[in-house]
Amino acid sequence: MDRLQGGKFVFTRLMYDSGDWDTDQRMPSNLLHTLVTYTTIPVQTDEVIVPLRNKEIFNAPFCYISGHKLVQFTQEERENFKAYVDRGGFVFADDCNHDIDGLFAKSFETQMADIFGDDALVKIPNDHNIYSSFFKFDGPPTTSQELNGWGDDLVHNYLKAIIINGRIGVLYSNKDYGCEWDYDFRNKRWYKNDNTRFGVNIVMYALTA
Repeated sequence: MDRLQGGKFVFTRLMYDSGDWDTDQRMPSNLLHTLVTYTTIPVQTDEVIVPLRNKEIFNAPFCYISGHKLVQFTQEERENFKAYVDRGGFVFADDCNHDIDGLFAKSFETQMADIFGDDALVKIPNDHNIYSSFFKFDGPPTTSQELNGWGDDLVHNYLKAIIINGRIGVLYSNKDYGCEWDYDFRNKRWYKNDNTRFGVNIVMYALTA
C-alpha cells in the first residue's frame, strides 16, 4: 500500500453507519498544521471523509475512527475494515468518552474481537517505536481529560493495538486525543508545550513502519 496519496499525506476519517463518527471536527486541521510545522511531509490541507463500507478506503494508508456511542459495524463494514488492515492499512481509533467502561470503548473492542479474535487487541509497551518515531516520549502523553477527571477518571499509561505482520494495524486509545487536539491551530501559541506533537509520531509511524 502506497504511504502517500498523490504524493501527499491525507487525513482520512472513517464514517460508519452506527454511532457518531463526526467528532472532534477541528482536530484534523490542527494535526495537519502540526505536520507542516515540524516535518517536510507534504499534506492535503482538508480531511477526507470516507464511508467504511466504501472500497475507497483502500486508497487511504491512514484512517481515523472515533465516537462516543455504539459501534456496530455492518457486514460490509466489517469485511472492509479487516481487509484494509490485513493489506497494510493503519487505523487510529480514539475513544471520545475517555472511559474504558463507556459505550464506544465496549462496543469498539467487541467489534475488534469479533473481526480479529479475542486476544488480538493488546497493550503495547511504552518503549514501542511509535513513541520514538519522531519525537521521544516515555509512553503515551497524558491528556487534560485524564487530569481533569473526565470519563473514567483514570490516567491510562498505555495504548492498545492490533499487530499485523509485526506492525500496528489498529492503534487504539482511551485517552481521548481527539478532544485534546480539538481546537483552532492558531491557539496553539498559548500552549507552553505543543500537545499535538504525539500526533506526528502516530502519522510518521503509519507512513514508515
